[in-house]
Amino acid sequence: MISLRPGLLPGVRISVFFLFLLLSGPRSLDAQEPPPPDTLQQQMEALKARLDSLEALIERLRAAPVQEAPAPEPEEDPIAALRAAAQAAAAEADTARPAPRQEETTTFVGRQRALQALNPEISAGGDIFAHMNPDDPSQNNFFPRELELAFVASLDPFSRGKVFLSRGVEGGEIVPFQADAEVPGRQESSVDVEEAYVEWVNLPGGLGLTLGKFNQRLGTLNRWHDHALPFQNRPLPHLAFVGGEPLSQTGASLYFLVPGITWGTWQGWFQVTRSDTPELFGESVKPSYLGHLNGFWDLSPSLDLDLGFSAVFGPYETTETAYDQSLYSVEGTLTWRPPGRSLYRGAVLRGGVLVKDPRDAGFEGTPERAVGAWAMGELRLSERWLAGAQFGWVEDPNDPEETAWLTGPALTWWQSEFVRVRAEYDILHDLGETESQLVLQITFAMGPHKHEAY
Repeated sequence: MISLRPGLLPGVRISVFFLFLLLSGPRSLDAQEPPPPDTLQQQMEALKARLDSLEALIERLRAAPVQEAPAPEPEEDPIAALRAAAQAAAAEADTARPAPRQEETTTFVGRQRALQALNPEISAGGDIFAHMNPDDPSQNNFFPRELELAFVASLDPFSRGKVFLSRGVEGGEIVPFQADAEVPGRQESSVDVEEAYVEWVNLPGGLGLTLGKFNQRLGTLNRWHDHALPFQNRPLPHLAFVGGEPLSQTGASLYFLVPGITWGTWQGWFQVTRSDTPELFGESVKPSYLGHLNGFWDLSPSLDLDLGFSAVFGPYETTETAYDQSLYSVEGTLTWRPPGRSLYRGAVLRGGVLVKDPRDAGFEGTPERAVGAWAMGELRLSERWLAGAQFGWVEDPNDPEETAWLTGPALTWWQSEFVRVRAEYDILHDLGETESQLVLQITFAMGPHKHEAY
């Protein structure tokens, strides 16, 4: 038998003892004869060798010094670590950057394409119509009544500029009390500056300032260009008192919101311009003045009312006479647009009264006061079709006993928001005669020309 050394650990001794019993015991219950002596001797020698190696390993473990676990390092501030890393990276970049050589020169790189952002918005529009007069077949023809170019740009965060150029050709105009007269401002193949102005917006106190040539605030329709009118012509009193063109002069316009009025929203304009309209001021170039007050009310979710009051004052001067000219206007618009159905149903009714009141300064031939009234209505039948009619009545400024009236139904089809086709039949009665004409009008627009906030 093998004796266990006293230096062995108790656990190791027990393990070796059981291992010895397993190896020395019978291999199976059926084996009756002991193993041969040589085989047993070999097993004992192998066990002894293994036991010696285990004892040597235990001795080495006892002799090895015990190493204590290192103490945990104090936690480092992450922000301080990031700052230190950034400083190190910056110092390394400065060190690695080569010093510039004195002989090197700066190369200029052009940015010419970026200048396109400074270009204004450019738009073009056309107003072409065919005119048929059953009373005078020689006037039947096609006319490019107006070809317009528009240039609009925001000059800076405080102001914007607008320029409108137009080329007009005579034909098909309605001129009351002047059957053979030419419409002022419309010459054959003429190019005219309709508007050219710069305006400042969002000034202190909600003010707005405009300088240049602009359509003045004589009601609402006077601000509209010809191609935007609800009918092919302006109201009959406007044609008799102002002419075929809008009241457009050069000067300054101040816009403001009227404070202290809680019933509706009120806006005001005060304009000082150079007198450039022969029908109102003759040959005078002195300043003329215009004041306009406009109120707006929401009567219901689908109905709103717009009322405007205007007054124009200025001198009328010619080589033969001179007097003070006054023109007063009251204009209203009633609009019905049902919510959710405004693309298919709606109606607009416009109307107004104009009074031309010259103040006699002692010269013979001074015109007397004349009055005119007008009304226009449009009914939206569907998304693209509108039916309308207009009526006008006016006294002759040179002879108030003479009057003229105008009626005209119209049917409009919007092919799209850029193309409109209108058929209109106008009947004019003045100077004891009745004249009628059928007009087929086509207007189109190209470019980003924005609608004005009239």
